[in-house]
Amino acid sequence: MAQTPLSPVTRSDDRGKLYISLDLSYRLCVIILEGTMAKSLAAGLQVKAKFFRGLADMSRLTILEALRGGRKNVSEVVAETGFSQPSVSVHLDCLWCCGLVDREIGRRFTHYWIKSRKVTRLLEMAEGVLEDVSDRVESCSRYEPSKEAQSRTK
Repeated sequence: MAQTPLSPVTRSDDRGKLYISLDLSYRLCVIILEGTMAKSLAAGLQVKAKFFRGLADMSRLTILEALRGGRKNVSEVVAETGFSQPSVSVHLDCLWCCGLVDREIGRRFTHYWIKSRKVTRLLEMAEGVLEDVSDRVESCSRYEPSKEAQSRTK
């Protein structure tokens, strides 16, 4: 039985790519839909890559680890991390702008804390993954931070 334009056949592959088959005269529609989904996937991957680049910064990761202990003001984060106050302030602002931490601005101090339990769980999951692969990650020369990034750590 022939398909009509109103009866598309849909299927997805094991990677979640959606295929929509219509009558041959509607082939262009299939190409446009696949292109739109690919652009959407690429945009999502760009945001995810940007997210992980932010976490890859040693200073921001150290500050997040300090905040795992709970709500802290900038001076407390400085004392715990050993970073300079301006550096901590810049990184906390970045983490706040990205939505990873929240803050309360008081009269004398601004207090910061990890905004979502999901962020804490991500840090915990990273520790779990590293239990199995830390030796390989440590010996991997492709993951070395740049000299510029190392000099900005403190």
